[in-house]
Amino acid sequence: MQKMHTTPPGLDDPQFAASAWKRFRRILWWMAGVSAVASALILWAMWWSLGEMQLVTALATVGGVFFTMMMAAGLMGLIFLSSGSGHDENVTELTHED
Repeated sequence: MQKMHTTPPGLDDPQFAASAWKRFRRILWWMAGVSAVASALILWAMWWSLGEMQLVTALATVGGVFFTMMMAAGLMGLIFLSSGSGHDENVTELTHED
């Protein structure tokens, strides 16, 4: 008797994959906006507390905050994509089969 799979169709289905990747890109665009706002707020807070700063310092701060947040958003998005597409369940089933 075969096991019934209750997992989502996964990224092998072209329509499901297109929908999942579209959602992933939409999340990243939103996070890019949030990251830009956070970078601006941090830059303002540094200017307010430290006063005038050099251009290199400002660019490094903005780049560091923005790209750190985008890296975290991208990695978390990929985790959610993997879990939501059924890849995690497929791997679990394969490793637990006797």
